[in-house]
Amino acid sequence: MKIGMLAVVNEYSVDPATLARKAEALGFESLWLPDHPVMPVHTTTPLPETPPGKGEIPDHYSRMCDPFVAMAMAAAATTRLNVATGVCLVPERNPILTANEVATLDHFSGGRVLFGIGAGWLKEESELLGADFPHRWTQTKEYIAAMRELWTKEEASFEGKYVKFPPVRLYPKPARRGGPPVLIGSKDKNALRWVAQWGDGWCPILLSPDQMKVELGKLRDECTKAGRDYSTLDLTIMRALRGNRAEVQAGLRQYEDLGIHRFVLMMIANRLGPDNYATELERQAALYV
Repeated sequence: MKIGMLAVVNEYSVDPATLARKAEALGFESLWLPDHPVMPVHTTTPLPETPPGKGEIPDHYSRMCDPFVAMAMAAAATTRLNVATGVCLVPERNPILTANEVATLDHFSGGRVLFGIGAGWLKEESELLGADFPHRWTQTKEYIAAMRELWTKEEASFEGKYVKFPPVRLYPKPARRGGPPVLIGSKDKNALRWVAQWGDGWCPILLSPDQMKVELGKLRDECTKAGRDYSTLDLTIMRALRGNRAEVQAGLRQYEDLGIHRFVLMMIANRLGPDNYATELERQAALYV
């Protein structure tokens, strides 16, 4: 199984190039970087995955660097490590500019970009950045479709509700034909249908092996309905496991036995400072890699 890591990089952490070099040397397959371009000071939207009344947004959500700049630094400092958005909040970004950023990074990294995507959960942030929050997944689907036109056509045009452009040229093209894999990071009630219909894979967070088994059964059914080959999907789980190496490895095998291709260790709350990042990565690699 491929082992990746997701980390917050900011003004207090080690820089992304140094972090990436160490991660690659320790055998990590990918480095994933989250995306919150700006954090409103006053919000009422609760943090997902928390009990009612316990959803205060932690400070590190306000301190996330631009993932594409950091991914470029990471890719330039490594030769094998995949660089990934974990996840890019697509409707909060201009789709033409994002298509160019992704294509440029994939081209010059030799096809090492994994495009994890989401639609955002924080209403105040989404609306501030131009997302149609009630219909943000419809907007996301259209933005991805427009990006794929730009990645694959010499002269691309698009006519949609949220994005429209006449014939244009966008270069460089991604290194991978068709563009990097689009991995949908959502547990929305419709997420599995989206994966089957227009995604290249699925990268949910915090699902146990038992929960994942149920969801993958549903995903197989959605692929059948959509006429999609389930075996072509890139399947990732993002979370952390507890225990010693034997216990962690046993947990990884549970996911691998389900057909999961990649486990991404979530280190969002871990402080990876210039003084301790190496020791912390070595500790995690001893458990996971």
